[in-house]
Amino acid sequence: MVHSPKHWLTQALLNGTAAAALLMPALAHAQGTAPTAPVVLDPVTVEGTRPADTPTSPVQGYVVRSTATGSKTDTPIDEIPQSVSVIGRDEMDDRGAQKVDEALRYTAGVFAQPFGSDKDTNWIYIRGFQATQTGVYQDGLQLYGFGFGGTFTDSYTLERVEVLRGAASVLYGGSNPGGLVNLVSKRPDGERLRSVETGITDSGRAHLGFDFGDQLNGTLSYRLTGRIEGGDGATDFEDGFRGTISPSFRWTPNDRTSLTVLANYTHIDERHNGGAFLPYVGTVVDAPFGRIERDANFTEPDLDDYERRQLQVGYELEHQVNDSLTLRQNVRYGYSDIHEVSLYPFGYGGFAAAPADPDNLLSRINFEHQTEVNSFLIDNQVQAKLRTGPIEHTALFGVDYRLFDMDQVQLSGSATPISATNPVYGAPQGTRSAYIDQVLKMHQIGVYLQDQMRFGQGWIVTLNGRYDHVSTDADGTPAYQGKDVEFSGRAGLAYEFANGLTPYASASTFFNPVLGSSPAAGVFKPETGRQYEVGVKYRPAWADALFTAALFDLTRTNVVTGPFNAETQIGEVNSQGFEFEAKANLTESLKATAAFTAFDLEITEDADASLIGNTPYIVPQTQASLFLDYSFRDGGPLDGVGVGGGVRYIGSSWADNENTLKVPDATVFDARVGYEQDNWGVNLSVTNLFDKKYVASCQTQFSCGYAEGRTALLKVNMSW
Repeated sequence: MVHSPKHWLTQALLNGTAAAALLMPALAHAQGTAPTAPVVLDPVTVEGTRPADTPTSPVQGYVVRSTATGSKTDTPIDEIPQSVSVIGRDEMDDRGAQKVDEALRYTAGVFAQPFGSDKDTNWIYIRGFQATQTGVYQDGLQLYGFGFGGTFTDSYTLERVEVLRGAASVLYGGSNPGGLVNLVSKRPDGERLRSVETGITDSGRAHLGFDFGDQLNGTLSYRLTGRIEGGDGATDFEDGFRGTISPSFRWTPNDRTSLTVLANYTHIDERHNGGAFLPYVGTVVDAPFGRIERDANFTEPDLDDYERRQLQVGYELEHQVNDSLTLRQNVRYGYSDIHEVSLYPFGYGGFAAAPADPDNLLSRINFEHQTEVNSFLIDNQVQAKLRTGPIEHTALFGVDYRLFDMDQVQLSGSATPISATNPVYGAPQGTRSAYIDQVLKMHQIGVYLQDQMRFGQGWIVTLNGRYDHVSTDADGTPAYQGKDVEFSGRAGLAYEFANGLTPYASASTFFNPVLGSSPAAGVFKPETGRQYEVGVKYRPAWADALFTAALFDLTRTNVVTGPFNAETQIGEVNSQGFEFEAKANLTESLKATAAFTAFDLEITEDADASLIGNTPYIVPQTQASLFLDYSFRDGGPLDGVGVGGGVRYIGSSWADNENTLKVPDATVFDARVGYEQDNWGVNLSVTNLFDKKYVASCQTQFSCGYAEGRTALLKVNMSW
């Protein structure tokens, strides 16, 4: 039996109540009153309960109860009228995930790492649409990216990774139509924490992480989390350093007010990995020479460089005016400075699809950029709980503002070709010159309203509305200005049965700002669209588990199509399909997660009429996964040993929008074995256990990426 931290207090109160009842007759007799018959109590059984589950607390095993993603309020995940997945710290550690996209490999509706391993970017597609730049949030505030001006978050600093599938503009403004990922930071909780871990991969990349926290006094607590990582990667010349540190403080002057300050500094200095931007011929299918080696890297090691300096600081302020009214303000400032130099292949000699010379020469792009980003976000919320007749309301009113200010220079120059089979490095490269030199600012202000209503012993209605004003101003090359206003809405209906079954239906609209312009389209308008979703969530009484299933129909309009500098904005893509996910703490020792995704992506409008009816490249339309983890806790000779294993199926995808070239499917196995006792543990996790060699995806026949090969990570951790 598992007991909560409050079990001893509950037991003491029950024992005290029983003792008082038994003593009452004796006390009454001593005071001269007539004795009464002894009070006989019915047997009392005390069952253990889970620790409190809040939207920022650690997930107990693999199963979550509460989230704010999808509502911005502390809401049971069952009551949100969209599909939501939560990956907690335990699940990330069990699978040895070292990045956010690695943590999402077993999540329904998500295609992670479409271009293979990328140490400085988390590549994510949700319901067929890229979420990397416009669909990633941290602590409810967007980590917007454009061009090469994005934000990198080290997964070690996170408590949870949460996925809201489908349109989310009603709460968050412009964002990816397929859904969003919300990264929940580790934060102080007033408990003493002393934890360190160190690890190394089979390629020689090592890391050291630390996580400290404590109560400084009765009102102030802190947490300091960080990690440094460096060494070689799995491909030729790949190496570098990454360091991150996240100090945070929580001040609670009384039981109704809290202020949490969150900060982070990240520094990355590395050389790029290989295995990406490779031609279809020679990776997916044989070239005359066979296949390009998976660990090959066709950059120039003496020129290649990637450096990022990144700072974020913000706060979350909450004040509970009374039992019904709560005020919140969330703020974050971010700064990034990124410099990158790289040479990467693009087809064979003369930018051809297949080799035509005995040296099997690859053409290369000689590229550089310098990008500086300042961002500021503020979200003000008023939450009220009230009742109108038989209806209980949780109403939310908010006003948010975001600024994205980017100064970018992109340059290119001539590059020497390099052999795919016998590369020789060190040849002089051409001088790079700027083709983009631009200062870009985007302002977005939104006003939103949400009402979550409960009535009739189980009915749940969620209504949302939001109005946004977006303005863009680009100076330099290219230059343009634009303004747009957009309305988003969502209506959801659910019924919560007493047996834990909650069917739901929802309809929503969305928008996503598109930066840029063309002579044909002018300044690009925001993408817009709509989504319909029906599903069911089931939290059984007989197990600590959550099962979710959903059918959806999502249409994205105003998609930019056409060749460079002649783009139009008449494109439309429809995504419809089915998702299933199960997460369970089957016993104290056995945890499981399973997922299945099947959807149909279709180009329904395009500047090129021949593409209508086809499927967009990159995303597989079928995926499935299963992961089990078991820890021996029986006191026997294996006590403390943990084993886990998983299987992932990645379906086939198209390499081109013309649907003439296909990327085959693949089945990959993962495993882990570890030992944990008292305050220390050791764990070995292996992804792609049998070293399956396959291409993750292609975006045209000139740019395919090998999936990550077998990678072993050995970690040792200790706490005190």
